[in-house]
Amino acid sequence: FLLKAVNSFCSRLSIVSAQGCLPGPSSADDNCMAIMTNSKAIGKNSLTLWAVLFFESVTCTAILMSSTASKKTHSHRIVVAMSGGVDSSVAALLLKRQGFRVEGLFMKNWEEDDGTQYCTDLDDLRDTQEVCEQLQIPLHRVNFSADYWDEVFAQCLHQFRSGCTPNPDVLCNQRIKFQKCLDYALHELKADAFATGHYARVKKTKGQTRLLKSMDSNKDQSYFLHRVSADRLSRVVFPVGDMTKSQVRSVALEAGLKVHNKPDSTGICFIGERPFGTFLKRYIESNPGDIVDLEGRVLGRHDGLMYYTIGQRQGLAIGGVKGCQQEPWYVADKDFAQNRLLVVQGNDHHLLFSSHFKIDQVFWINPPAPELPYRGYVKCRYRQDDQACLLEFRDGDYCVNLETPQRAVTPGQFACFYEGDICLGGGVISQNT
Repeated sequence: FLLKAVNSFCSRLSIVSAQGCLPGPSSADDNCMAIMTNSKAIGKNSLTLWAVLFFESVTCTAILMSSTASKKTHSHRIVVAMSGGVDSSVAALLLKRQGFRVEGLFMKNWEEDDGTQYCTDLDDLRDTQEVCEQLQIPLHRVNFSADYWDEVFAQCLHQFRSGCTPNPDVLCNQRIKFQKCLDYALHELKADAFATGHYARVKKTKGQTRLLKSMDSNKDQSYFLHRVSADRLSRVVFPVGDMTKSQVRSVALEAGLKVHNKPDSTGICFIGERPFGTFLKRYIESNPGDIVDLEGRVLGRHDGLMYYTIGQRQGLAIGGVKGCQQEPWYVADKDFAQNRLLVVQGNDHHLLFSSHFKIDQVFWINPPAPELPYRGYVKCRYRQDDQACLLEFRDGDYCVNLETPQRAVTPGQFACFYEGDICLGGGVISQNT
């Protein structure tokens, strides 16, 4: 019983040590209530409850001590990439509380939709300005729209035309945020370090800089950062990497930040909330073709193979088919030679699962590459559980063999490798079988 209480205390105290602050008493109450309601053992043994309350009291004392200590001013100057969201705002707040010289940097990457309902830049900028005014820190603005078009969007269009499903967020982190923006902060603004609101951690050990998963497994964003080199990560700080999303929002609420309840952004960064096909048709000419089943029967028409991804259910417009069960249809493959979209019925159809796939454009955060063949873990998409795998180099290709077949392994997406909490790097999925 005492062990549970100590664990609750230590998880909260770790944030005091790492960030110099904690969520307010409401979060402490929530933690206690969660323990009381979710554990029958606690309900039967008052010793545990009293132990939790005691350790929470000690935590509050640690908060006060850390708040006092954080008033010391550091000479280090940290520029925080701010988007107007709660995560980057709290990142700036935490660093300010620790006494660092903090400055905000608002980055604009997309101009094609300025003045439309799909562009949130103005609202995000206003939120960022308000937060910076409240924190009494300067705010800089920079425009990387041309770089984004050349380095990210153009490559995504090329992959879409090839029938793949790219992940622009990974490319944006590698080529814009942690290259162009990082360089701007370090060289133009003369910062000592660069911070963002990503849920990830950086650890320096044995002369190497490692990228680690966030403490919040539901929000961990190391997958999106796996193509950022150790050299660049050595100049980066992730202030919210040791916190959960609820704790971040609690800190923002406690500090009176307007963005404490601002919804998280969703969707592909440059597409926003608009229909995907409608957006893509502005840049890629449609090439309609047949939708067919395994027997070659034509079930409908598609607008173009680039508008669909493996495992997709929505947007197929296939009604009831004579002689077929009343189960949903899913995209299983793309036949480029005949411009046909192959579909199957049932979420668990065997053609939707892959045991092997190939990757290219392999990148390791800390070279050299692991000795091959390498047994470890891989994610084939964001928020997927780590999957046991064997990575080997065979016949000129990097081949990944999965211990358990996975659904919708999609060409164009990234495969990211892990060793425990350590993110090693990854590659682009080129072929699945």
